[in-house]
Amino acid sequence: MVEYWLISSPGFNRRLVDVFTEIDLLGQADVFPWDGLICSQGSGAAGLEARRRGSRGGPGRFRAVAVQSSLLKRRLVRAVRVLCHLGKRSKHHHKIRGDPPLSSPPSLAAAKAGAAAAVAAAAAAAGEGVPAFAEFSLTDLKSATNNFGSDQIVSESGEKAPNIVYKGRLKNQRWIAVKKFTQSAWPDAKQFAVGGPDFREEARGVGKLRHKRLANLIGYCCDGDERLLVAEYMPNDTLAKHLFHWEVQTIEWAMRSRVALYIAEALDYCSSEGLLIYHDLNAYRVLFDENGDPRLSCFGLMKNSRDGKSYSTNLAYTPPEYLRHGRVTPESVIFSFGTVLLDLLSGKHIPPTHALDMIRGNNILRLMDSHLEGKFSTEEATAVVGLASECLQYEPRERPDVKKLISTLMPLQTKPDVPSHVMLGISKPEEPPPSPPRMLSPMGDACQRMDLTSIHQILVMTHYRDDEGTNELSFQEWTQQMRDMLEARKRGDLAFRDKDFITAIECYSQFVNVGTMISPTVYARRSLCNLLVDQPDAALRDAMQAQCIFPDWPTAFYMQAAALSKLNMLKDAADMLNEAAALEEKRQHRGGK
Repeated sequence: MVEYWLISSPGFNRRLVDVFTEIDLLGQADVFPWDGLICSQGSGAAGLEARRRGSRGGPGRFRAVAVQSSLLKRRLVRAVRVLCHLGKRSKHHHKIRGDPPLSSPPSLAAAKAGAAAAVAAAAAAAGEGVPAFAEFSLTDLKSATNNFGSDQIVSESGEKAPNIVYKGRLKNQRWIAVKKFTQSAWPDAKQFAVGGPDFREEARGVGKLRHKRLANLIGYCCDGDERLLVAEYMPNDTLAKHLFHWEVQTIEWAMRSRVALYIAEALDYCSSEGLLIYHDLNAYRVLFDENGDPRLSCFGLMKNSRDGKSYSTNLAYTPPEYLRHGRVTPESVIFSFGTVLLDLLSGKHIPPTHALDMIRGNNILRLMDSHLEGKFSTEEATAVVGLASECLQYEPRERPDVKKLISTLMPLQTKPDVPSHVMLGISKPEEPPPSPPRMLSPMGDACQRMDLTSIHQILVMTHYRDDEGTNELSFQEWTQQMRDMLEARKRGDLAFRDKDFITAIECYSQFVNVGTMISPTVYARRSLCNLLVDQPDAALRDAMQAQCIFPDWPTAFYMQAAALSKLNMLKDAADMLNEAAALEEKRQHRGGK
């Protein structure tokens, strides 16, 4: 299945794709100009290409990346972390005196400064770690939920809810949430003379979304009269549970501000993807993941039934226009967001009309949760109360848009560096241990032990054996410049052999800066030199350049592993070691050296 990762900012994020292309972290992935906005999985290259041709705005404004395997996806995600790290450290990087500039291509150098924000946006849109949307069999879901056993129900209303949500566990050990609709909620559309919304179509539309602020939809099931949705499971309860039914501690003010912002960001993302309506937004729709981060349930992006009934809560909390006309608009979602703000402010489920009466009477402190007394800024609370009042305006056109929600809530974040699990008072999930390395070659073993002396000996012994075929020059190309380049490389080799690493860096830089010849071995050697003179950032960049030239060269991966270890990115280093070992195994099976 193909996944399309959209890098959607013209220019800034486009440079990021250039980085990935140059260092070949996408391998066989397809990178092409893109004018529209899409971030979908499994939608097919033909449909994407048709939309690309039919879009407006001029060619090449955006880039889309087609990631066709889990290996390429893992490489892309790892590149996210590595480039973010380089972006953060670049301002602290000091060159060795006399060392010429590294030979990074211009677009690579231009992208590094903004790599962190650009890659983070791409990873978020792509939904790192979320499986592709799929159709599940009823048998698999019955097995996962213990035949929809009552002990697996996680709906707040239990079996009394019209559509019940179950917790389940798939055969691959992934936890899921399964929403089971009543048989009358979504009858087969074929039974109707007039075409209407189809459960499959609606589910697939929601299933295209992938974002870290959503509890993402990962599948559905249609079997006879059964209609089910499958989503990521969020293990730390709902906002309603933490606000209205807490036992140990209530949610602190800073965490409540974060909840409001994150939900606004989720709504903004959904709107940008064309899903402007969120049905029945309330505190039960806000879930907390394993890290304690709040997420918006994807279930609210689909109607509870084919007839379009959108609100199952008390009518006192529904938007006025829904009561008048039975219609839900984007402005109705803003009204519902206002009711969630009231929940966060008060710690109670207060009817909007009652809350507005208190606000008009300047009884803001009476509105606030008494458990927060003395633990919040009056100025911040007043700002949130004012925003809630705007959201709850009777006339839809007088309510703010989602962008206004975010711009108001963003400055109110008082603890941006404190993890959510700390503020929520839950245990931090244990980090999975690094994958055990495969059987390693002498080079792999030396990199794992960070034995730079042994790495040096191996690189001296292998000489330029792996460079064969990287340069095929005609007789006319043997110019004086070429002879000077080879002479610089020869001086670098002598210095490398004699462990004069600063001189080796200088000579190898003279060789690569001309750019007429390319040599992965030169980059690998200069990478080691940089490690030996305590320049791990430069070492990592050189190892990535070696991979650009020779995408499946184990040495390039091994040198990246060594540099990542030096940078204390141990999990990434272990993953890189495993990948290098796997490449060596493939070479041996092919009879390669």
